[in-house]
Amino acid sequence: MSHQIQTYLGNPNVKRDGVVQEWTADLVQEYSRCMGDPAYFAEKYCKIISLDRGLVPFKLYPYQKEMFSQFKENRFNVVLACRQSGKSISACAYLLWFALFNSDKTIAVLANKGATAREMLSRITLMLENTPFFLQPGSKALNKGSLEFSNNSRIIASATSGSSIRGLSVNLLYLDEFAFVERAAEFYTSTYPVVSSGKDTKIIVTSTANGVGNTFYNIWQGAVQGVNEFKPFRVDWWDVPGRDEKWKESTIANTSQLQFNQEFGNTFFGTGDTLISAETLMEFRASNPTDTFEGGDLLIYEKPITKHDYIMCVDVAKGRGQDYSTFTLVDISVRPFKQVAVYRNNTISPILFPNIIYKYAVSYNNAYVIVEANDQGAIVCNGLYYDLEYENIHLESAIKADKIGVEINRKTKRLGCSAIKDLLENKKLEIVDETTIMEISTFVSKGVSFEASDGNHDDLMMNLVMFGYFVTSPLFNDMTDINLKEMIFKQKMKQIEDDVVPFGHIDDGTQFIEEEIQKPQWATPYYETHDIDVPFGHIDDGTQFIEEEIQKPQWATPYYETHDIDIEI
Repeated sequence: MSHQIQTYLGNPNVKRDGVVQEWTADLVQEYSRCMGDPAYFAEKYCKIISLDRGLVPFKLYPYQKEMFSQFKENRFNVVLACRQSGKSISACAYLLWFALFNSDKTIAVLANKGATAREMLSRITLMLENTPFFLQPGSKALNKGSLEFSNNSRIIASATSGSSIRGLSVNLLYLDEFAFVERAAEFYTSTYPVVSSGKDTKIIVTSTANGVGNTFYNIWQGAVQGVNEFKPFRVDWWDVPGRDEKWKESTIANTSQLQFNQEFGNTFFGTGDTLISAETLMEFRASNPTDTFEGGDLLIYEKPITKHDYIMCVDVAKGRGQDYSTFTLVDISVRPFKQVAVYRNNTISPILFPNIIYKYAVSYNNAYVIVEANDQGAIVCNGLYYDLEYENIHLESAIKADKIGVEINRKTKRLGCSAIKDLLENKKLEIVDETTIMEISTFVSKGVSFEASDGNHDDLMMNLVMFGYFVTSPLFNDMTDINLKEMIFKQKMKQIEDDVVPFGHIDDGTQFIEEEIQKPQWATPYYETHDIDVPFGHIDDGTQFIEEEIQKPQWATPYYETHDIDIEI
């Protein structure tokens, strides 16, 4: 009866608020040990659900013990871990330890989905229910959204949104699968001040890799390079006991190499839903520019070459410090086509941009200029064509004044994306600029189209989309006699032919035997025998003799000499 009074709302495994604990020397010693060592507490008192064995004690792997130690010693921690490595359950155990043995603390568990955050809170509740009463401070509230203890510490769960913990004072913020959070940059910007205001507050960020350019990637790279306060902790697939080369081969056989790299490889490139395949992204290699001009906005990778033809693709922004006005110069006289220069500036006015374009288009052998005509692009098109009288510019129509340049709409963007995908994945275009490679890597699927992932830009990528749209058009074929579609088709057919295993013709003599059976039994062709050893290697099945016999006139009957010989076939 006294035990029922001590429990929370009839839950026999949870201690209620206000219960006085009777202490012994052994309990005090055990409490002190748990308080000082979260790994010891988790391994001795926490229990988890195993897929095969149900409720089992939490047996820590060596790397999980190291993870607990790092969480305790550092304020800011970021963990890059492969799938099913126990990173989330480890964090749950640490959060429970932090709440039980620290008073007046607020712990926030935030995940990409509210259901995921509540699932993590339920794991913490399960661990609490299997913790001895002498380690529990007592519970004031216990529900699906929060836990509140008698020591005034609490754990709350919520989805990652800009207002999820705004206005709260959070002592420990845990962000789970942060690479998969939508609008993560906006969320992190609004949430970080809530935590950073204290001197002892902590942040723990865990996730698997999900492409480059997102907030988790930036935090991880900054931690690895030592430019921020986060301490990196990495868990690879081979760190998990039971995973070896045999397990890897079996997993790849059941899925694919690409899926294995995405789920277990801890590789950032190609793990998002990018337009360009992971294999192609991994093969990109950036080069250092040979010259820089325009205050560092123009990067030259190869100077103009006499009699070479160049195409300049231009994307226009408003010049207000947000999106960038860009152009990319491509040499189409070499195979594969090669990126030779890049311009990128987010403050230049559309009124002044035509002068920059004109200057470098002329220097690159009067390059053929393709300008995006949407919005501010019309100003650049008119300034370049009418004011500066640059004639080697793409015209959708030579009659209509508003048909200078290319209007990017759903159709042209879809065709351009498809074309540039073929060009890059079939190695028909060499990209050498680092920023361009980054934008290609963060150009991801959004609904029915593609655009830059949150917090990134796609202005240089749109240069390439325009290039892809143009070079696969009939106009490009007429101008250069280069049929890119036919070129890619021939390459694909050659790859298919190279992959086919060659095989020869095997003659087992069956046809000759069948024809011999059909001859009259009394008629045996005359053969002159010789005692000659015939070397192995050539088998005459009589085909030539039979063909010659067929060609003879029907009245000509071959001479046969009969013998009393039994022929075994």
